[in-house]
Amino acid sequence: MMTTAYVTPSPHTVKQWQLECLGLLAENTVKSIRVSSSKIQTTGSLNTRFSTWTPIANKSFNKQLFEERVSLISHWFNLWTDKQRKQFLHRMLMRCSKSQLKFTQNWLAEKIPVTKVDFTRVLPRFISLYIFSFLSPRELCAAAQVNWHWKFITEQDCLWVPKCVKFGWFLPYTPADNEYSAWKRHYIACASSLDYFTPREATEIYGTLNEPKAENEEQEERLREKWLRKIIRERLALHKKELFKARLPWMSGTWSSRFFKSRLQPSQAQTIQDRARLQAALQLIREKSALSNHTLSMLLSEEMKLAAEKQLVLASLKTLPKRKNVTGSRSDPVLPYKHCQRVYQKHSSFAYPLEPYLVLISSRIPAYEMVLDSIKPGVIPVLYEHCGLTLESLLFYIEKALDGRKAKSIGIFSDGNSREINLLQGCRISIENILSPEVREFWEKLGCVMSPEEGGYVDIFVPLAASEAGMEVLSQLTQLTGVLFRTPTGIATGSYQHILSEWLGKQKDGPPTSTYFTEVKLQTWLRMTELLEEALKSVRKQMRPYLSELQKSISDRIIGQVMFDAVSRTKVHTSQETALTFTDGLADLSKRSFEEDAKEAATLSQKPNCSIRANEPTFEAVAQLDKKLQKDTADRRTRIARELLTSEKNYVHMLETVRDVYVTPLKAALASNRAILSHANVQIIFSDILDALQLNRQFLNELTERLQEWSPSQCLGEIFTQFGWQLQTYTNFFNNYTVILKTIDMCRETIPLFRAFLKRHDKTVVTNMMSLQELLLCPSKRFEEYLNLLYALRLHTPSEHADREDLTAAIKMMKQYKEYIDQLKLNMSKDEQMLNAQRIIQGCPNLLEANRYLIRIQDVTQFSCCSEEICVSFRLYEHISDLSLFLFNDALVISNRSISYVPFERTPKTTYQFLASVALHRLVVEDIPCSKYIKNAFILQGPKRQWICSIEDEDDKFTWLSALQSAINCSIEKN
Repeated sequence: MMTTAYVTPSPHTVKQWQLECLGLLAENTVKSIRVSSSKIQTTGSLNTRFSTWTPIANKSFNKQLFEERVSLISHWFNLWTDKQRKQFLHRMLMRCSKSQLKFTQNWLAEKIPVTKVDFTRVLPRFISLYIFSFLSPRELCAAAQVNWHWKFITEQDCLWVPKCVKFGWFLPYTPADNEYSAWKRHYIACASSLDYFTPREATEIYGTLNEPKAENEEQEERLREKWLRKIIRERLALHKKELFKARLPWMSGTWSSRFFKSRLQPSQAQTIQDRARLQAALQLIREKSALSNHTLSMLLSEEMKLAAEKQLVLASLKTLPKRKNVTGSRSDPVLPYKHCQRVYQKHSSFAYPLEPYLVLISSRIPAYEMVLDSIKPGVIPVLYEHCGLTLESLLFYIEKALDGRKAKSIGIFSDGNSREINLLQGCRISIENILSPEVREFWEKLGCVMSPEEGGYVDIFVPLAASEAGMEVLSQLTQLTGVLFRTPTGIATGSYQHILSEWLGKQKDGPPTSTYFTEVKLQTWLRMTELLEEALKSVRKQMRPYLSELQKSISDRIIGQVMFDAVSRTKVHTSQETALTFTDGLADLSKRSFEEDAKEAATLSQKPNCSIRANEPTFEAVAQLDKKLQKDTADRRTRIARELLTSEKNYVHMLETVRDVYVTPLKAALASNRAILSHANVQIIFSDILDALQLNRQFLNELTERLQEWSPSQCLGEIFTQFGWQLQTYTNFFNNYTVILKTIDMCRETIPLFRAFLKRHDKTVVTNMMSLQELLLCPSKRFEEYLNLLYALRLHTPSEHADREDLTAAIKMMKQYKEYIDQLKLNMSKDEQMLNAQRIIQGCPNLLEANRYLIRIQDVTQFSCCSEEICVSFRLYEHISDLSLFLFNDALVISNRSISYVPFERTPKTTYQFLASVALHRLVVEDIPCSKYIKNAFILQGPKRQWICSIEDEDDKFTWLSALQSAINCSIEKN
């Protein structure tokens, strides 16, 4: 039995239902409707037209209700606006499933089929540009009128640059980044300003090509050509006679004698070039047939003279010795022996077509021999030295390799990046120097050796197309040469892997690498270079500290050598010795009287074997020289004293900068209850440097007073002696220097206000672009300056001067204090080494003790003896592990060394695990003689155990045992 559901009374029509909802129906009408609805309910009729109930079990009523609701929604849909309809459709489609959306898509495709589509909006941009590149300029202008999107694409510079370059029209400037369609406007401007004639105007000026000639003109032209041929035959015969006279009498004309030809005799290729040049001259003369016979003869003779002069110049260049470059090697390309024969064969005149391919290979390329092996037959290789070569020399080698021919394409295989080409040492082709005279001349001449036919390129194996600066370089090169350039886009990463990436420019015959090289061999070379680059990275990382120190040492030596070469070492020593000798001698002469000197001279003159030479200086000359030397010495002493005062002022100014920039604001913040640092931290950091400032200000005042009353007899050593007795202030500073730096670091990390304070005041113009830590380095450097200035002052102070002894005493005091500072530096460096050793050894106890320092680290291999009962020479040993021995001045730390590899890296990671620590005075070392089973071995015997160790190199073993034995002896003596 079906249960009866409650049905809400509803109006009979849609209009009544809407009026009821709005409250516009009359009460009588509402009552009648309710009565009728109640009747329907009592009768059990299932009229559910406007209800939300759907009878699922009864299919007929379900279908009826669905159709009623669809008609209702359709009625509403008809009453809505266009915006409301779109919102309704959007909500309905958002509620649909994928199958329902697919049904809607198929229905729309049937009802509204797609007949037209804009390919520029469907295809990628570069494909659309490639399609438009086949259109002519007129067709591109017509396509630009379709719509704004087509106008934007067809006016791209990449479409118009080849069309402008084809006619030699180049932009006189580089377009800006936001400039649009510059090359199209340039093409239109050049085309509109061309001077051309219509066919009728050309006929009026030059006549028609089919116009018949008179009989007399044809006969005169034939006689003129016959006469010119006769002159050319006579010139050639005369030239052969001259060559025959220049040939040596023992030279034969056989084929084998070509290896012994004279340098002045031209080769076969040169003869062919001369004949071609004469034929070109003949063609030129034929074109200028309106000239007179005398003028033609003069042109021909000038052409012959130029050919002969060029031949003699080339022959004289061959006879000159080879020029050496800065490194001492030849400027000519140097190849291994296995490549010499191939290269010389390739440079033959008959081995290549008239327009061959040519590739330049730099010697800076790693493993360039493999690159040479990968060159295809028919390609001319030119290997050139990267160092000691000029652009002019490189161009000469290119012309020599081509031997008068034109290259179809030229490849440049050199080092570089996306912004520049490292063509030669000191010559990096970039946007900054591409318009310099030398570089511009090179590229212009390189464009002249290219074939004038279309299809020729200059392929640069450097990824210039990967950056905007590289594209500007290519644009400038194209304007200079008139030839199209192709370079890799640099999409592939790795060592030289960019040459396998996509290339910029047209590639009709495949990528440029297949034009010059064999693909298999080139890829083998690429894998080899990748391995080399990874190995070099690890080597550079390990050797960087050593190389930086070596570079500093070498630069210092070079500067010293240059200075001595400029000043002349002999002059320096001679002037010092002469000054000292004359000052001592003149001091002795001043004690004598003139009469004693005269008597001594008279007695010497009476001796038979002694005579006064005419060129010996007289007493007056010596006196004048004495005055000159004294004046020179006084002047130099005055300059040194002034330099001392100036440098002291600068030093005091730096200390005052620390006080004004750092101390004063920090103390002001403390007084205003807005403290940046506590009073204790301010005292720790700045108290010692402020005491040093007070001491040096007093010292500066005394120096200023002495310099104001300066005279040659004035003394400065006394001031330095008094200053030296007050150096306890600096002793406190240097003893607390480590604590000061650690306090600054701790406060900077833990106190944000102090971090911001340092950031605001460090490295400003007031602090001379130095930080607080760098300013605190000034005292240690100042004592080096004191010592150097005192040495210079004593050098120019006479020995009898009253200041001499005080200066010597001051130098002694400053030298002792400088040694004290150096010892502090050495102790700090030793402590740093100890901390580094303790940090890298896992599980290591505390190594930082007083007077302990690291001497040497040695890697060894640990072995175990299988049987000690056998004779020493026949004992077998087994490898156990790898050890690292850390030798200190009082102990030996033994650690286990393990090597682990990290993913994506070739260099291993070394870790150290602590094993034992043995005091040196309790360590016994025993040598193991070398045998068939072990080499370079020794035994370390400790109190509890022993280690059998071996070193790979015999020299390392000797050095290690010597250092170990010396350290053991010193430790035993102390204990």
